[in-house]
Amino acid sequence: MSGIRHFLTLLDFTPSELEHLIQRAIDMKQEHRAGNDQRGFPGAVLAMIFAKSSTRTRVSFEVGMAQLGGHAMFLSPQDTQLGRGEPVEDSARVISSMVDIVMIRTFGHDIVERFAARSSVPVINALTDDYHPCQLLADMQTWVEHRGSIKGKRACWVGDGNNMCQSYINAARQFDFELTIACPPGFEPDSQLLAQNSDRVRIEHDPSTAAAGVDLVVTDVWASMGQESEQQERAALFAPYQVNAELMSRAASDALYMHCLPAHRGEEISAGLMDSPDTVIWDEAENRLHAQKALMEMLLLASR
Repeated sequence: MSGIRHFLTLLDFTPSELEHLIQRAIDMKQEHRAGNDQRGFPGAVLAMIFAKSSTRTRVSFEVGMAQLGGHAMFLSPQDTQLGRGEPVEDSARVISSMVDIVMIRTFGHDIVERFAARSSVPVINALTDDYHPCQLLADMQTWVEHRGSIKGKRACWVGDGNNMCQSYINAARQFDFELTIACPPGFEPDSQLLAQNSDRVRIEHDPSTAAAGVDLVVTDVWASMGQESEQQERAALFAPYQVNAELMSRAASDALYMHCLPAHRGEEISAGLMDSPDTVIWDEAENRLHAQKALMEMLLLASR
């Protein structure tokens, strides 16, 4: 549908729009803590379509919509025709005719693209196998709150070249920073995505080399949803890629480390870092709420 803005990857917004969005998220967080009424969308309804389970995504979107004065509707495959073979396009036309905005957390990225192509309201990608752009909004908000602009900084991704890693590649492009990806051979992100961003993204299989002097270190679980059967095999391959105090000692002295959660303490990240009093990981988790509220506000205003 022409004229409708969607948020399927970070590339759907311009760099200046993303900067504005991050600042709006920071402002909305402060407004909320000050007790300001943010109910600017009374009666608005968000359809939340979940093919993959979640804690942070469901809580943050549902709370965020309530704080905006609207209502969030949880839809799982078990409860809808989406799980019984109705074409994505048909579901999109019907659901979007009744709600104001949609978020989808699913497997194939083509599903959110197909849904958005037939939707008459904004669609948000709340995670696919390829990208997790909402988490990047929260990560960038966290960085800005603690360190200011990330432009020109150096980040290091440690672990699997998964959907989070691929969203970090897009973030490096949109927020103008350098990214080094430390992963075991064979677990690199999409080769085309790497080629398109070769001016600022590189692969380095040795994590201690990759982390040398960087400003930000980021990781995620070694086996994502749907890869549980590979957990043991991956644990052996990824063992040298743990983010811990030793690895952080290679980074800049004021470097931050992030994790989108849920975390497996003692695997991809040490318990010591997770439980450190100065970690920003819990800010990062909370910022899903504020960043997504700013995103929903932006999309709802644009569709009025």
